[in-house]
Amino acid sequence: MATTVSTICKRTVVSTKAVEAGKYLPLSVLDRLMEKNRIRMVYYYQTSGDLELGILTKKLRETLSEMLIHFPIVTGRLLRDDVGHWRIKCNDAGVRMVESKAKGSVEGWLRNVDREKELKLVYWEDIPQKPYYWSTFYVQLTEFEEGGLAIGLSCTHLLADSICATRFMKTWADISLGNKMISLPIFHPLPSQKSQNKKLNNNQYMGLIAHYKSSIEKPISIKEARYTTISMGFSDHMVQACMSMAQPSGPSSPKPTTPFEALAGLFWVALSKIKGIKNGLVDMSICLDVRKILGLDKGFFGNSMIYNKVHLEGNFNLDENKFPHATRAIRDVVATIDNEGIMDLIDWFENNDINSSPMMNGHDLVCTSLENVNPYLAMFEERLKPIRVSYYIEPIFGEGHILIFPTPHDEGPLGRVVMVTLQEEEAIKLCEDELISQFSPTILMNCVNKY
Repeated sequence: MATTVSTICKRTVVSTKAVEAGKYLPLSVLDRLMEKNRIRMVYYYQTSGDLELGILTKKLRETLSEMLIHFPIVTGRLLRDDVGHWRIKCNDAGVRMVESKAKGSVEGWLRNVDREKELKLVYWEDIPQKPYYWSTFYVQLTEFEEGGLAIGLSCTHLLADSICATRFMKTWADISLGNKMISLPIFHPLPSQKSQNKKLNNNQYMGLIAHYKSSIEKPISIKEARYTTISMGFSDHMVQACMSMAQPSGPSSPKPTTPFEALAGLFWVALSKIKGIKNGLVDMSICLDVRKILGLDKGFFGNSMIYNKVHLEGNFNLDENKFPHATRAIRDVVATIDNEGIMDLIDWFENNDINSSPMMNGHDLVCTSLENVNPYLAMFEERLKPIRVSYYIEPIFGEGHILIFPTPHDEGPLGRVVMVTLQEEEAIKLCEDELISQFSPTILMNCVNKY
């Protein structure tokens, strides 16, 4: 079957104003930890089928060039400093753009989309051995012949996390609408490290360091299996029901469960059963945005996502209802991640000068919270807001990856999208799981259709 997406051209988009000569931007230790990963995002928009193909693409290309003035780190290129760490040379080398078209309409595409098809809308090139001419960011604009637009953004995780990438899209949209930028991106270092004379003797903080140390030392669990992605939408009402079910009963119940904690616990239990775990639950780590904890400015551009292991106390029989126990374990880990622990982690990495970047999604099942993003604010034209958004953090190894982020706000404040990347046979079982099905999720993206 012929592909429904065809490339029209590839080009380089540079900013409309040259950056000052000789400017370099260093990358933080949290940036360097994510060197082996990449981010891919797809935004879908409904447009009129009467719009001449290429008109919208031309406008967006021009506003991207205007917007890039404020993002010298995005248009620069990677170089090593004197000690071998990556930094960005701000030389305005530009962003790679792919312009393409797709048959049919965006609605028809979304009715039948799967991971393999969707990734055709977000171009990516792996980093070469000599990356000086390699673009760290890629944009793909795909216009649908019968109406609709898809904007694919991909970037190396070395420069930005999903929060930054989402704000990059929002800034581009604001400039396309002729609006003023709410906040300029800020390229400053992470908070100053603490005194090196302080001993790291708090078990809570050492646990965070131990998790990263284990990820560096442990061989990556590469499974000979095909991975696919399932995307589910949970309504405001059903997330509320999930939170209520996850809340332990009794007079000493802790503070209310958050949507992320409840859904992470739900999928942790369901996937453990699908993976055939008889006692306890599959090994899982969570990934959280810590900008607020570190006191970073809203416009901070760089990595500020932290991973930590979730631990269950005692042995659990999955024949019993372990959903509240799993949720409580996640809540406990969320509560332990604080400023002092993160700074201890940063100190440990800086003082040990770790040369090998960990693959944080190479072992455990990883559950990432994107509670602090709102991709639906990226309106490139009046009344033209995203009708669907997808996020990917790649590559995927080990037990799989769960991403949880909000639905459009007009669908209620608690509505969430859950994107789960698993081995294909596990993904098929997930769609039929009774624990998940009782919350009546809308299947936004299903397994690949082989027929």
